[in-house]
Amino acid sequence: MSASLPGARALPDSQYDLSTYWGRVRHTAGLTDPRTLLVGNAGLEQAKQLLVSYKQGQIKSMTPELWHAKKLVDSTLHPDTGEKVLLPFRMSCFVLSNLVVTAGMLTPGLGNRGTIAWQVANQSLNVAINYANANKSSPLSWSKIAESYFLAVGASCGVAVGLNSVVPRLKSLTPSARLILSRLVPFAAVASAGALNVFLMRGEEMRKGIDVYPVLSAADKAKLVAEGKGEGDVESLGKSKKAATIAVAQTAVSRVLNSSPIMVIPPLVLVRLQATQWLKRNPRYTTPINLGLILVTSYAVLPLALAAFPQMQKIEADKLEGEFKGRGGQDGLVVFNRGI
Repeated sequence: MSASLPGARALPDSQYDLSTYWGRVRHTAGLTDPRTLLVGNAGLEQAKQLLVSYKQGQIKSMTPELWHAKKLVDSTLHPDTGEKVLLPFRMSCFVLSNLVVTAGMLTPGLGNRGTIAWQVANQSLNVAINYANANKSSPLSWSKIAESYFLAVGASCGVAVGLNSVVPRLKSLTPSARLILSRLVPFAAVASAGALNVFLMRGEEMRKGIDVYPVLSAADKAKLVAEGKGEGDVESLGKSKKAATIAVAQTAVSRVLNSSPIMVIPPLVLVRLQATQWLKRNPRYTTPINLGLILVTSYAVLPLALAAFPQMQKIEADKLEGEFKGRGGQDGLVVFNRGI
């Protein structure tokens, strides 16, 4: 993220008001913009140099070019480490990466083996995304990653296979109702296991705590600049388990908010479309249309879900563990990265 770049002058957090929901939606839409994936290493280095020039005072004010550079850097680099997130696991690639797995899960006549195989693929992707975008102040050991992975896979496969077995037995339902329920099965498994995956993959954060920092006032920032330091030089106040619990819970909720509309909207629209004469005459277009509906819904919903909570979350220091009481910065607040 741009905050990790050298320079004493702080970059604005966003060109939008992050204290409002719609401001966060507009900001998150930039972070999830798939066009940022087309920028290569040279373009990223150029964007970083532009931002460094601003932070070192060589550029006096933010320009459209600088805002674009900040979007590229923020969508590519991890906010804690400053290192590039692998391309398939960036939030700007979230929809495309998941679409590949979704296409597999929607393959007709999968059976239990096929269902399990694609749920394993889905949870493998979830593990990678959650690990790549987690708060890095309390990293997971490889043994914990393996344990969390197998638990998440077991949960998703259990839900998917269980629902696949139950739906055909619901004889009291009409054929159309059973059809709708069968279409919802893959997504129900994704939603339930996706939220569980977040808790499992980031459980170490809740056990050990994550770094919290004082919220800086304008005077604090000016003092840092005078000392030739940046906000990245501010030391952590310590690790808070309560902050970690908030961070992980909010991220899990945002995953459910993201997956729920995708569970409901495309299957229901597709059932309506399948009742039309055109699609009855051309059933080969069913899967492409379904994937198209999922793609459009996913891109529309992702910024709305991720923006439900700020990524850099502020909270009163006195609401955390006793060791943080009275140690907050401006207005008694501390800030932490909740992950995304």
